[in-house]
Amino acid sequence: MTTKPKAKKFRVRRSNPGNAQDVVGPEGPVAQAPANSRAAAPKATPESDNLIGQIRALRQETSQETSTPQATAAAGAAADPATDRKAKTGATIARIAAAPPTADAPAKPPRDGEVSSAAQVAGETDMEAIRQEGLTGRQLRMARRMAQKHGLAVTSDFDAVRQLRQRGIDPFQRANMLELVVSAQEDADLPAKKGKVQLPQTVPAPGKNLPATETANPMERRIREIGDIQRDIAKRRRRKSMLLLTRLAFFVGLPTLICGWYFYAVATPMYATKSEFLIIANDGAGSAGMGGLLSGTQFATNQDAIAVQSYLMSKDAMLRLDQDVGFRSHFTQDWIDPIQRLDADASNEAAYKLYKKNIEIGYDPTEGVIRMEIVAANPEVSAQYTKALIDYAEDRVDSLSQRKREDQLQGAKEALEEAEAARRDAQLRLVELQQVSQVLDPEGRIASLRQQINNVEVQVQERELQLQALLDNARPNQAKVEGARGDIRRLNDLLARLQADMTQASEGENSLAQLSSEIQMAQADLATRDLMLQEALTSLSQTRREANAQVRYLQTAVAPVASQDPSYPRSFENTILAFLIFGGIYLLISLTASILREQVSS
Repeated sequence: MTTKPKAKKFRVRRSNPGNAQDVVGPEGPVAQAPANSRAAAPKATPESDNLIGQIRALRQETSQETSTPQATAAAGAAADPATDRKAKTGATIARIAAAPPTADAPAKPPRDGEVSSAAQVAGETDMEAIRQEGLTGRQLRMARRMAQKHGLAVTSDFDAVRQLRQRGIDPFQRANMLELVVSAQEDADLPAKKGKVQLPQTVPAPGKNLPATETANPMERRIREIGDIQRDIAKRRRRKSMLLLTRLAFFVGLPTLICGWYFYAVATPMYATKSEFLIIANDGAGSAGMGGLLSGTQFATNQDAIAVQSYLMSKDAMLRLDQDVGFRSHFTQDWIDPIQRLDADASNEAAYKLYKKNIEIGYDPTEGVIRMEIVAANPEVSAQYTKALIDYAEDRVDSLSQRKREDQLQGAKEALEEAEAARRDAQLRLVELQQVSQVLDPEGRIASLRQQINNVEVQVQERELQLQALLDNARPNQAKVEGARGDIRRLNDLLARLQADMTQASEGENSLAQLSSEIQMAQADLATRDLMLQEALTSLSQTRREANAQVRYLQTAVAPVASQDPSYPRSFENTILAFLIFGGIYLLISLTASILREQVSS
């Protein structure tokens, strides 16, 4: 498949008014047209218009042909048809430009500018096509270095790619990339060599001015240099690896070896004795409410268990253990290794530190079990320490429940005394009210007055009826009439006196109604105090029964048994742990140092 030859683009070189206008073809300037001023050529001829139209058509045809892939591919090939076409196109433009304007039609003012050469237009087209390839920055930098190596004068990275391809060199081929690897000496001598004429010269070497035995093939020399670089890199890697192994051996391996030697050969074997116990509550069947729901579970003795655990881990328990079974004297023996040994004149704080290290006590709140592990240099001594601490825990539980029992009994007694005093006060208040009113039963007194008033009112009505019957006669007996009137008068006086007594008893500060209400309230208060006194007596009786019984029990779930084999030190586990610790410290320090070094160097 034949490719279409590429046509070159022409550009008019513009200049200032009054200068000449050059028309540049493929082979250089072909004609020169006079650039007259606007005053000399005010109008343009039809022939000049036709010339400008032909030039524009040729430029448009040229741009269309160069935009196709075939034209781009043909830009790098030097074909004969393309050369003929360039020559024809240049001759046509020169002929059109050399034609003189006619005098009939006025000529347009000439345009200023210049026409680029076909080589420039082809370079721009090729660089535009190279930009469309999407080359990376690394490839462009490699092409520029390749162009500098071949001595090409380039204006940009894309121009370097274009000129290298015109010379038949692929800047991205692997062989060409390896050619860029040169020695440091060649890079240093490169500026000095550019200004010299490279001719065969002798190499001054005193005592060794002999013909060279090696071949002067550049490819072999470059391969040898690449091999030297690789060997140097491998040597540096081996040296760095040896330095790394040396540092690891000194900072990690040696401390780990020392720790392992101590754990396996020096450390005194320690024997551990384990035991478990729990605290059981016996609150009885009298508990009610939420406390009754939690009774019998581990939550009922949670606080007591935590208190016992805190006491066993306290300095008080350590001093008591030292006083009873000799804790300090055991760990100050000479046959114990110096790290685990306690000094003879050690203070209580140092002994307490060792006590917390060798005695481990934990409490499981979900099960309510206290687990204890005692470590000593002798298994019998370890079991003895465990039994002594269990006895201390039982005494502490008893003391805690004893204090509770005493507090409950004391509270019941105080409640009974308060109930008795309150009942006594209520009874005295009732007696005082009865003495003030001088009436034992105010309600009965008021009822009696009401009954008397009713009887007197009935008698008054009967006497009035009798008097009216006597007055109905024509000649009434005057003595009977006067007697009836006297009875009515006396009954009215009695009724008025009874009503006065009734009113006095119902109104005023000392009325019978007020006294009756106060006496009723005093009687109710006395009944309430009687009930409270009865409850206080019942509570005191129950508290005394509970005080006589033990409400907290310490139950040993796992009895302490002396071990036959040592439990500590765990040599292998401790050695591995030491290795991990030293390795982590070394890694942390190395990373920190490398980060600081990088920051300082940057």
